[in-house]
Amino acid sequence: MTPINTQDYNIYFNTDCYEALNSHLKSVNYSKLFILVDAHTHNFCLPYFLAQVETNAVIEIIEIEAGEEHKTIETCSGVWSALSELDADRKSLMINLGGGVVTDLGGFVASTFKRGTAFINVPTSLLAMVDASIGGKTGVDLGALKNQIGVINTSKMVLIDTAFLKTLPPLEIRSGLAEMLKHGLIHNKSYWEAINKCYETKFENLDTLIYESIIIKKDIVEQDPLEKGLRKTLNYGHTLGHAIESYFLSHDKKPTLLHGEAIAIGMVLATYLSQELTGFPTKECSAIKAVLKSIYGHVEISEADQAPIIELLKYDKKNENGNINFVLLEGIGKPKVNCIVENDLIIKSFKFYDE
Repeated sequence: MTPINTQDYNIYFNTDCYEALNSHLKSVNYSKLFILVDAHTHNFCLPYFLAQVETNAVIEIIEIEAGEEHKTIETCSGVWSALSELDADRKSLMINLGGGVVTDLGGFVASTFKRGTAFINVPTSLLAMVDASIGGKTGVDLGALKNQIGVINTSKMVLIDTAFLKTLPPLEIRSGLAEMLKHGLIHNKSYWEAINKCYETKFENLDTLIYESIIIKKDIVEQDPLEKGLRKTLNYGHTLGHAIESYFLSHDKKPTLLHGEAIAIGMVLATYLSQELTGFPTKECSAIKAVLKSIYGHVEISEADQAPIIELLKYDKKNENGNINFVLLEGIGKPKVNCIVENDLIIKSFKFYDE
């Protein structure tokens, strides 16, 4: 696959990844290499990755615990301390080998350690390949509140090796697919239908669709790198989806939802809101709900859960001047940002999801 060139860095694919990485390591005299992994990628991805790396630099491995619940400032503090104890300096390189938690947190740690050190993202999950590792957003959660602390800072390069997907359970692949489905809804109907077919054929042609998904995100980010307008469309389904994810994460009696599972619920709710507020076609609204629930199933959200979930909306990063701003659709491929939604209509969207 041809590398994707962005304004600030290049994205390489499969066998080209390691040629590009090794060429970069030869051209830049890094003092040390630090590879950030979690417990899973340490076991299943690191040995394969290290076998591809050609360098004379000292390599240190830093491991964090796996899971969204560890995407915290406390984990960052542990990584910062490890970097300091291992004599990292501003000429060091951090390589983030993992899913969205590792690339988000690792990018933030590197961007803030000694006021900024270089980093490279090597996403190992589908979610990180098509979303988390692309676009320069880094950061961590604040308690159960998603991505409240962070900076926008791009990596030196992104390496997409789809061989890592073989290490994932089916639920993780399905989670990442949600972001690709979102790209279809905000971009065009043909891509939405192609992702549906990909799922039906057990992920046939997935590499090509990953490539196209990255191009969709890359084009949007380059037009609006600081999320003043167009980039907000990438948050379709995330306003309520993040609130649901945070709520379930903070309640021990609730199942922990993967990011994509929560975003799938958020997209069902946002599509209903679009039907009610922006003229989205009713027939297509029902069809989208049917597709998403066929893939992700049904999650029980009781009436008692709805008010506290709505309360969490005030922490959404798109909010301005006290207003909670939703991304809605006028049609597939026609997103509209900064939409204000009344709480009673949000309650109706939960009822639509339950039907």
